[in-house]
Amino acid sequence: MATRTLLVATLGVTGVLPPAPVVAAAPSGSGTAGAAVRAVIPETCPDGDDDCVADTIARLRERFGALGRSCDHHATFTLAYLRTTEGFRWGRDQDGYFADNAWVNREGALFAEYYYRAYDDWAAGRRSAVPGAWLAALDAARSRRLSGAGDLLLGMNAHINRDLPYVLERVGLTAPDGSSRKPDHDKVNEILAAVMDPLLAELVARLDRAGFDTGIPTSAALGLLVGWREQAWRNAVRLTNARTPFARSLVELDIEAGAVAIATGIATLTSYVPPFTGPAPRAAYCAAHNADPPPVAYPFGIPPPY
Repeated sequence: MATRTLLVATLGVTGVLPPAPVVAAAPSGSGTAGAAVRAVIPETCPDGDDDCVADTIARLRERFGALGRSCDHHATFTLAYLRTTEGFRWGRDQDGYFADNAWVNREGALFAEYYYRAYDDWAAGRRSAVPGAWLAALDAARSRRLSGAGDLLLGMNAHINRDLPYVLERVGLTAPDGSSRKPDHDKVNEILAAVMDPLLAELVARLDRAGFDTGIPTSAALGLLVGWREQAWRNAVRLTNARTPFARSLVELDIEAGAVAIATGIATLTSYVPPFTGPAPRAAYCAAHNADPPPVAYPFGIPPPY
């Protein structure tokens, strides 16, 4: 019980922030502040076409297919990413769900590119090109030293706390008319709430039966992600408002260090404890069940296993 309480306290620290202002800083992308980040990750959906999301889902499904069938521990985060993106498409396709579909389509496609680049650089041995939070997540999954919950949280931490501020800055925090994009950003939280229960059920049923028994209720896990997304928006505002290279470097250092610190806490609290616990039962269970269909319907239905 003490460990579970500590986990909630450690990971939930960003969830107690007061609401951010609805009106954000001036639109980003017009100056040189984000040039270094833009030079590394390609722009893949500049016009925000609906097909961009379908392409992202197809690429995630392909990646999960290889990882899931081999019971690679990286499959945990990739399956969660696939299902939340499918949930995003379901939400977007409801009439009037988002104020600007092109903006959220572009954001979603660019966001995925940050994950692809981190994983592919890591897999190719280009470690100096991989952000610290992603190194922690990807190395831990390869070493098979964390529970399923640990692998999932490490991936989400790297993608939300580290990547998302840069993505938001690039796609712009305000619309051409000066209104804030924050309402569309916050609508994604509703999608996360809608897919959370079926996602956890699928992760348990197919990949790791015992690895998500953290004692943390679903509502608390959702609150954690919402808090992280709120902090990511705030950090994007800070990046946008950084008017000198030195000011920007301080914000970037804070983003990177914060994500690494959270990763360290997650890894400490979700590691196996040999000889009492280890990855062998998870591997055996996944080998028998990874091709099972999702046990609970998502808002968009029951997707195929692969």
